[in-house]
Amino acid sequence: MPLNIVLIEPEIPNNTGNIGRLALASGSNLHLVKPFGFEISDSRLKRAGLDYWQHLNLHYYDSIDDFFAKNKDSKMVFLSSHGTKDHWDIDYEDNLFLVFGKESVGLPKSITENHIDKLFKIPLYSEHVRSLNLANAVSIIVYEGLRQLH
Repeated sequence: MPLNIVLIEPEIPNNTGNIGRLALASGSNLHLVKPFGFEISDSRLKRAGLDYWQHLNLHYYDSIDDFFAKNKDSKMVFLSSHGTKDHWDIDYEDNLFLVFGKESVGLPKSITENHIDKLFKIPLYSEHVRSLNLANAVSIIVYEGLRQLH
């Protein structure tokens, strides 16, 4: 019953490390799409991921095009602050790909425009907050999925 966490061009090693730990804890697969804003050998990534990194079911892709080519028949949803549907309306199922953008700008416009019907957001209840931290957002989405699947 694994979910697939996809990080498109992650920039902050601590977030990626924490998401790696979350992926392992939740039984999810982690997919990392280059370019990264850090080196995989970065000590901050290792520190946040602790000694769990070696146990992850981890997939690397050279580009967004590479990711979509290798997973073209997979069911995907896309998370963005620009989504019009709330995350609890996602139809979670086994092997669903949960696609997140990079910390600074989110998903590329080409993705949000081409997948508008599969674009979801986590509601924010303050006008003073533009978005959540990526690791926090991934946690919310993954554990909502696990709740619905159980």
